[in-house]
Amino acid sequence: MAALRIEGFVIVSADGRLANARNVMPDELKIEGDKRFFTAALDRADLVVHGRHSGEEQPNAPQRRRLILTRHVAATAPDPSNPKALLWNPAGCPFEAACREAGVTSGMAAIIGGPGVFGMFMDRYDTFWLSIAPKVRIPDGRPCFPGVPARTPQQVLSAHGLVAGEAQLIDKDHDVSVTPWRRVS
Repeated sequence: MAALRIEGFVIVSADGRLANARNVMPDELKIEGDKRFFTAALDRADLVVHGRHSGEEQPNAPQRRRLILTRHVAATAPDPSNPKALLWNPAGCPFEAACREAGVTSGMAAIIGGPGVFGMFMDRYDTFWLSIAPKVRIPDGRPCFPGVPARTPQQVLSAHGLVAGEAQLIDKDHDVSVTPWRRVS
């Protein structure tokens, strides 16, 4: 599906965590500059892809087409709580087929987590937007990617053929920057 760009988005703590031990994003990672960046990105997305613990918690969320990963369906099924969402089991249906069923064959698919979902797309990202909150630490929290904390998020992205672009400061008060990691052909 060459017409569909795959872009990942996450904000992580200084120790590469995206949630606490209960799989909940702590308030310390809900930083205004990153929220603005993330919201603008999702407003451009044609499809949002995430697991059952992830979501964007934004007013526009119900208007967005989405795939929600689950093992509770054989392949795909409508989400009974959201007419714009499709439940998707990757073991029973390829990503491209699920996208077609969701009505999306071009544009941008925004992958927003969690760790297993991010891991599924590591070799397919066109761009991964990694935001880092250097003043936040989440001991015993949930790592952002498979392989973290043994490796840093940056090392994981690099190992999958992505190259860091120039970091942009998106929240001066919290020293939060976002770096685009792009696949170089």
